[in-house]
Amino acid sequence: MLDTRKIKAVSIDLDDTLWPIWPTIERAEKALHDWLVEHAPMTAALYSSPGALREIRGEMTSARPDLKHDMSALRRESIRLALYRAGENPLLAEAAFDVFFAERQRVMLFEDALPALKFLARRYPVVALSNGNADLQRIGLGHFFRANVSAREFGVGKPDPRIFHAAAGAVDTLPEEMLHIGDDATLDALGALNAGMQAAWLNRSDALWPHEQEPQLTLTHLGELTEIFA
Repeated sequence: MLDTRKIKAVSIDLDDTLWPIWPTIERAEKALHDWLVEHAPMTAALYSSPGALREIRGEMTSARPDLKHDMSALRRESIRLALYRAGENPLLAEAAFDVFFAERQRVMLFEDALPALKFLARRYPVVALSNGNADLQRIGLGHFFRANVSAREFGVGKPDPRIFHAAAGAVDTLPEEMLHIGDDATLDALGALNAGMQAAWLNRSDALWPHEQEPQLTLTHLGELTEIFA
C-alpha cells in the first residue's frame, strides 16, 4: 500500500505516461522524410519509408553503444549514416535532425496529464525522469517541474537505481521519500522499487504485472492521483 505520509517529492516519466510516444515519433519521422525528399532526394529514395530509417537507427545502436542513452545523438548520427550511404552530404544531418526534433516536441497529451501535473506541482517538487529526449520547455510543461533528469545527460538510464537516486538528489530528497510514477513496469515501477522509492505503475492497457515484487500503487489513469492524495 502507498504510504502518502512519507512522500516529500514526486518523479514522473514522460513518454507514454504524459503522452503517447509512437504517434509523435511517426509524425516526426514523416516530417524528416518529407524534408529529405526536398533536400536529399537520393537518401529519401534509398530509405523510402520512415521505418527504413528506423532500421538504420537500429544498426547505429549496435555500432555505437556509447550513444545508447543519447536518443538525440543516436538519431542524428543515423541520419548522417543514411546520407553517407546515399552519396549525399553528411553535413545535412544537423538540419535534418532539427526538423525531426522540432516535430518530436509536438506531443498530444493524454487528457489526464495536465490536470495531474497541476495537482502534483501544487503539492510537491516534481522531477521529470526519462530515458527519452523530450524538451519540456519546448513542449510547454517546464514550469511544472523542479528538475529534469534524463538518461542523455546523466549517462545512465532507467531502471538503473543511480538515475532514480539522482532524481531524489535533484530536489534534496531521500529515495524513500519519493514516489515515482511511470508506465513501464520494469523501467519505471521495478526500477523505482529497487532504488528504494515508492512506485506507482500507470497501467493504461490493463496489462498483467510481470514481476514478483509489486508496486505500492497501480493506476489506470493519472486522475486517480487526486483521489489518493485528497
